Amino acid sequence: MTIVTPVGAPGTAATAASSAAAPSKSLDSEVFLELLVTQLRNQDPSSPMDTNEMMAQTTQLAMMESLTTLQGLTEESFGLQMRSAAASLVGQQVSYLGADGVTVTGLAESISFATSPPSVNVGGKPVALDAISGVAPSTTTTSTDAASGAATV
Repeated sequence: MTIVTPVGAPGTAATAASSAAAPSKSLDSEVFLELLVTQLRNQDPSSPMDTNEMMAQTTQLAMMESLTTLQGLTEESFGLQMRSAAASLVGQQVSYLGADGVTVTGLAESISFATSPPSVNVGGKPVALDAISGVAPSTTTTSTDAASGAATV
């Protein structure tokens, strides 16, 4: 009589290889399909899996994957909006609350995207975009030179 050891049984190479692989922390389509195949292989022949239940599970997986994709796109869109908002501040007078609790106003000179949220360089000091509490047009004035009629800033 020959003894057959099922694949994946304790002590087999398949079990050793699967335990050596890093465990997945998320339920993706590959893991779902593995679980579904295992469930179908091990189901009771006198009480097979309900096809409506299988369709519901497949639909839930598709919805989960769509929501995961949507979440990534939303985060990317938010990041781009923050960059655009920060870039629009260059040349504007901005206000923020200083470390001493006093409102500081200065010219937004440049933007750095190296941090999240982006930082605005106000008077040589980096200020986080979400710390900016007010924006006003630049206070530079234009005057006309009476002799030449040319505008000077």
